[in-house]
Amino acid sequence: MVVPETFYCAQQINIPPELPDILKNFTKAAIRTQPKDVLLWSAAYFNALSKGECLPVKDRLEMNVATQKTDTGLTPGLLKTLHKQLAPKKICSKEELAEKWKGLCLPMDQLKTLLSLGSFGSDIDWMEFFALGCSALAGTLMGTLKSACEILTEDEEGSAARIPFDTFTKLYTYLAQVEGDMSQDHIDSFLRSLQPQVELQHGMIKPLDFIHRDDMNSTPRASSIVARAE
Repeated sequence: MVVPETFYCAQQINIPPELPDILKNFTKAAIRTQPKDVLLWSAAYFNALSKGECLPVKDRLEMNVATQKTDTGLTPGLLKTLHKQLAPKKICSKEELAEKWKGLCLPMDQLKTLLSLGSFGSDIDWMEFFALGCSALAGTLMGTLKSACEILTEDEEGSAARIPFDTFTKLYTYLAQVEGDMSQDHIDSFLRSLQPQVELQHGMIKPLDFIHRDDMNSTPRASSIVARAE
């Protein structure tokens, strides 16, 4: 039996009314995020959209993102996007992290480096991985913590960049322990020295509270932490 040829006209093609808005939002997201592989990123975008998940989209367009000696691909905007995607679970699987990382077109070699550095198993404490991600963006521990504040803060861009002191304590302690050259007494002493200012700010800390402290001169370089895994 011969199947009759089907003809379509404009009246037969049903276009969902929400499609224009979907495509408009997708286009804006692509412009803000500037993915290196548009097809790969688009697949991750629509997969997340179909599941009602956080989209792999930057808050804003980043300029001059390749600030390191080698272009690792990781930027503050991309790390913030990963944070929005994975932080709510607190603990994520290595497979889930790899999927989100790949969806943002980030180099898998860098992911392997960070996973190796943190000696992570199948389950990953997101804030620990986040701390190592910040270390890849800065040359010193001071710079790493400043980057963390700027990414995590709920303050407006260009403001104080405050974060809860409990969060700062976890990041600082973890990075110092990864380096392994700092005693617990030194870690505790430094954190205690910040307490008076933190109490004045209702449990919050900002980069200006620690960035110029002489104590930071004796803390490990974040770049040396990453270099150990390369």
